[in-house]
Amino acid sequence: MPPIAPDLLNTFGLWPDRAQACALDIRTLCWRVAKAAQTGPLSEGLKWGQPAWRPVKARMGSTLRLSWRADAPTQLDLFVDCKTDLAARITRDFPDAFDSDARRRLTLQTTEPMPDDALWHLARRTFTYHRDKPA
Repeated sequence: MPPIAPDLLNTFGLWPDRAQACALDIRTLCWRVAKAAQTGPLSEGLKWGQPAWRPVKARMGSTLRLSWRADAPTQLDLFVDCKTDLAARITRDFPDAFDSDARRRLTLQTTEPMPDDALWHLARRTFTYHRDKPA
């Protein structure tokens, strides 16, 4: 896993301690998933001011973004491309893991244990979305 980029560190530094810890856990999970799924390296940076990860290789997968909001300080939102069925599939397979709009947003509570299994599947499906899409 590469060192964390300064722009991500600066962004995470604006968040409460628990949200920062969860975000760093999610970052680590993203890199582990990419390695296990053999997607190649990830592009990591800010997209619309939010931490985001995506396989560098074209037509491999999609972007996973992470967001924290001051008006919901104990929540983190994960976003997937709204043109995919990723949020709906994760919501169906892990109905208790996230609050979800089943379209693009999956919300987790930083005050509860991280839904590691659901996060793993979300990252894997996102990072392999094009590669593993049924013909």
